[in-house]
Amino acid sequence: MRLLIMGPQGVGKGTQAALLSKHYEIPAISTGDIFRYNIKNKTELGVEALKYIDKGELVPDELTNKIVKDRLAMDDAKNGWILDGYPRNASQVEALDAILNELGTPLDAVVALDADHDVLMERMKKRAEIEGRSDDTPEAIAKRLDVYAKETAPLLDIYRQRGLLKTFDGVGAVDEIQATIVAELG
Repeated sequence: MRLLIMGPQGVGKGTQAALLSKHYEIPAISTGDIFRYNIKNKTELGVEALKYIDKGELVPDELTNKIVKDRLAMDDAKNGWILDGYPRNASQVEALDAILNELGTPLDAVVALDADHDVLMERMKKRAEIEGRSDDTPEAIAKRLDVYAKETAPLLDIYRQRGLLKTFDGVGAVDEIQATIVAELG
């Protein structure tokens, strides 16, 4: 099973990716984790990514694409994966298409989680309090949700047109949401 999990921050992507990873016995791969792994292990890609991160800049698509391709080609991903945080824009969709074509591993489905803006703001506020995350200020949260709405949400239409999109309500009991997703995916 090869899945993308998409949705705005605070909708529960990481939680559902972890549960689906256990259910299907495939790795949940977040781009943030990939970057941290490569930086921590001082890989060539990690050293290059750190140059941008240290300046507070986004890692360019070309480098992000290389890191994702490298991760999807690893042995533990041979039988499938759940990709969280990628693609984030139309250019990355094209790159992912090329990566999957080259690896001979087509995408099975795109799981999209959704929730009301106010629910997301409240969840992120609670997460900031619990985890002490300095980047979860109301202003920063609102900006990230706005960026998602402008840049990433339109990608859902691409996957809808391809017949791959499956949308789920991200509000409710975590295990019930997971059960609904698994029932739909099979």
